[in-house]
Amino acid sequence: MEGTAVDTDTDVVIVGAGPTGLMLAGELRLGGARVIVAEQLAEPTGQSRGLGFTARAMEVFDQRGLLPRFGQGDTLETSPMGHFGGVQFDYTVLEDAHFGARGIPQSKTEAVLTEWALSLGVEIRRGWDFRELHEGFLDGDRVTVTLSTPEGERQLSAAYLVGCDGGASPVRKAAGFEFPGTPATRTMYLADVTGCGLRPRFLGERLNNGMVMAAPLAEGVDRIIVCPDGTPARDRAEAISFEEVADAWQHITGEDIHGGGAEWVSSFTDATRQASEYRRGRVLLAGDAAHIHLPAGGQGLSTGVQDAANLGWKLAAVIRGGAPEGLLDSYHGERHPAGARLLMNTRAQGTIFLGGEESDPLRELFGELIRYDDVKRHLAGIISGLDVRYEVGVGDHPLLGRRIGHRRLVGAAGDTSTTELLHPARGVLIDLTDDPGLRAVAGGWQDRVTVATAVPKPADGADPLAGTSAVLVRPDGYVPWAGDGTDGLADALDQWFGAPAAAQQPTG
Repeated sequence: MEGTAVDTDTDVVIVGAGPTGLMLAGELRLGGARVIVAEQLAEPTGQSRGLGFTARAMEVFDQRGLLPRFGQGDTLETSPMGHFGGVQFDYTVLEDAHFGARGIPQSKTEAVLTEWALSLGVEIRRGWDFRELHEGFLDGDRVTVTLSTPEGERQLSAAYLVGCDGGASPVRKAAGFEFPGTPATRTMYLADVTGCGLRPRFLGERLNNGMVMAAPLAEGVDRIIVCPDGTPARDRAEAISFEEVADAWQHITGEDIHGGGAEWVSSFTDATRQASEYRRGRVLLAGDAAHIHLPAGGQGLSTGVQDAANLGWKLAAVIRGGAPEGLLDSYHGERHPAGARLLMNTRAQGTIFLGGEESDPLRELFGELIRYDDVKRHLAGIISGLDVRYEVGVGDHPLLGRRIGHRRLVGAAGDTSTTELLHPARGVLIDLTDDPGLRAVAGGWQDRVTVATAVPKPADGADPLAGTSAVLVRPDGYVPWAGDGTDGLADALDQWFGAPAAAQQPTG
């Protein structure tokens, strides 16, 4: 709006205060960037489409010291059981022997992340609705947006704008991102129903007219998923009634739940799309704004959290200055393939558990294959997010490009862990042999990389750190260098953290 004052007192504007936007905001603050989160809703809805998160998302939260806020011991429930396309199998083939956290409403996740982000100095402005993206975001040095606020229209100008505003993403549309994929072919229902007295039904239980799921949430409250065959896709903005959900449930199961009620009802589809690029100039996308898919295995929230963990430290490094060339572009390079893999596996799952009689041979075959541990390990790795491997450089060390995982360590300063070392969201060089040469090489990056001299505590099973003198870990927990001696270490530090401090200082 011409004549409107422009607020420039921030580095990044994030649109959307869901788990992805809140996680990104906290990551950026840890990296030293100023952040404003603009959220359309004046208050959280309290509705929780998601009820947990995968093992890799648990690790991401733990690496920032957040996991205890979700519960500890018996109050943080993990599940050894999961499924692929409704075919149940146990996840005990994984190193941590579980699928991930369960029974945690998305509202709880958002509350935990909100409290964390606010404690770090993030500004969350509720009731601020994105309206317009101004020209210049492709080739200028700032991006300016107009938002509708309770006090009228406001303009914000920042170095970068990130759309974390869901599958319909106004930011994505305004910035002209392409969003190819397959359109919705059917409508399905999700609801928390009351007073229905339902018996548990596992996801993937097929009946004559579709597939249903039911699971108890609390006394007298059940979460149901209803996937009727032949229900055409409809506009997501169109209101869904409990009567429609009850009709679909009765059509499939023969059970009449019309005498009950619902705390809330919603719908979803099998639409599958991914942005062709995750960055256009000074606008980036993360979470559902970048990829939408059939909900299967609780992967949506978890993938968005991983997008945020990957992007946050990189974007903050660019804003601080001194970031290496191409660091921000590596966000697309690493997370776009991960998103494509997410879409592949959710489409495969939909074919298995939503298909009619034509999918019976496929379900039968999966039932046979999943008896093999190698198949279980492969599928569990996909769903949990533990199998992600980035192209980070040359080398054949088994840790290269993979997440570090949780390992207890002991050093001169006492016990610690790979997880605790990542709490400040800095790079970490773990010196496993007390090598002065390693510390000398890393000295130029001490403002960005912590050097920890420690050795792994004895543990059962194979130790991924065995036979290695040092491991370099990025702030997001992934390993860009591991080896013996110092060969290649300086190059890796330069590639991911920029030039050493002395080289950044002006001369003469």
